[in-house]
Amino acid sequence: MNTRTRLWIAAAALLLALMVVGLVLQAVNQLVWQLSAILPYGLVGPVVFLLMAGAALLLAQLAWPWLRSLRPGNRPGGRLPAQPPAPPDNRREAAARQLEGIDQTLERVRDAVEREALRQQQQRMAAELERGDLVIVVFGTGSAGKTSLIRALLRRLVGRVGAPMGATGRSSRYRLRLQGLQRAVWLVDTPGILEAGVDGAERERLARAQASRADLLLLVVDGDLRAAEYQVFEALAALGKRLLLVLNKCDLRGEQEEQRLLALLRRRCGSRLAPEDVIPASASPQSVPMPGGQPHQPEPEVERLLLRIAAVLHAEGEDLIADNLLLQCRQLGEASRQLLGEQRRGDAARIVDRYMWIGAGVLAVTPLPGIDLLGAAAVNAQMVVEIGRVYGVTLSRATAQDLALSVGRTLAGLGLVKGGVGLLSAALSLSLPALVVGRAIQAVSAAWLTRVAGQSFITYFERDQDWGDGGIQDVVQQHYDLGRREGALQQFLAVAFRRVVEPLQRKERQLPPRPQN
Repeated sequence: MNTRTRLWIAAAALLLALMVVGLVLQAVNQLVWQLSAILPYGLVGPVVFLLMAGAALLLAQLAWPWLRSLRPGNRPGGRLPAQPPAPPDNRREAAARQLEGIDQTLERVRDAVEREALRQQQQRMAAELERGDLVIVVFGTGSAGKTSLIRALLRRLVGRVGAPMGATGRSSRYRLRLQGLQRAVWLVDTPGILEAGVDGAERERLARAQASRADLLLLVVDGDLRAAEYQVFEALAALGKRLLLVLNKCDLRGEQEEQRLLALLRRRCGSRLAPEDVIPASASPQSVPMPGGQPHQPEPEVERLLLRIAAVLHAEGEDLIADNLLLQCRQLGEASRQLLGEQRRGDAARIVDRYMWIGAGVLAVTPLPGIDLLGAAAVNAQMVVEIGRVYGVTLSRATAQDLALSVGRTLAGLGLVKGGVGLLSAALSLSLPALVVGRAIQAVSAAWLTRVAGQSFITYFERDQDWGDGGIQDVVQQHYDLGRREGALQQFLAVAFRRVVEPLQRKERQLPPRPQN
């Protein structure tokens, strides 16, 4: 806009202001003249002042919402965007933020036992984040030589070596010292995997739980990966942890066989592992008989494994710790959100249950003319408000009514109102006397449709106020179909008989007999 245009606009605004001031003064003068004719001279001034003050207050009250809307923070589309938090500088800071978010989620969980269990995990991870020890978990079958490998790495006897399957019944931790590494390194010997029986399954579960907390995993095998072992390898690789595959007992085979097995394992691991992460070892070589003397016991051959562990920890140790803690924080956050989601789902379901039977009771006492009105009765704005409050969403009455009407129109548009009434009529008409069947069908149908609507709203709020790709029609149809299933329908009808039909029958029996014509 150029200077000449600005001058013309300013002149026009000034002229308009002068005209407004002139009109106001003329109106005041006219008011004074009119009041002078009917009031004593001494009262004219105060009365004019009071009238002008009242007019000013009224004008201010009318103009205030408009003035507020002109502020940048209140204009539609002009709200100043909230400054997002700065991205974390590193993975450790990201993990710390995850822990803070978990703490806020746990504050809303009512179940004291579950909340305390998750809180203890959070405190453990916070301590690990502060301390920063490196944890290496050794994984493998009971006969692969896990404990022998740990003994060889530690250069001292540890655990029960050569024990039968299932001897390692719980996890054990040992301190490993690596030159040039400032952090503490712990070796964890886990129970064996792929063992039979209930105890074997429980030990394998404990081993997998330990693996999920590791910074570095060692999977020990004594030959080619069998089908069950390959499944274990896939499961460990899917954890997103750094993994080394150790081919143990290389002293039992020749060099050519060892190289063949190493090449085979590297092919099987494919893109999951780098070739240098498949490492041969001989944790407990067999003794060699010596004629006329004591058998010779060769030294364990674990140098290549130690060098690879040291290289990985020196190069990636900080990232491994941070990645592991970040992964654990995400898993704990997901567990806490799932627990909170279950709590919210239960609270919302109780709200739906309350409103569906309240509506059914009202219709049973005072039935409405016209069964099509059930489409509107099935959705209740106050129910929407209360469900939203459970999920931390504050809705205005108008917004809740719009949502309720949307679901009501969808129920009617998909033919679910008539379909639900017909379905329940067939189930109720066979077992009820004619005197109560009409009111019972109307009341029970209202409860049924209210439940479909309420469950649809729960899905809507669980998805952060989003109906999903299929829209509101898919959500409503899905809950309608779930309610039609035989088990769910029979369960609903059993409650409906107890809450609606039986009170109607008792009331009908208490009425005096109708007069005969």
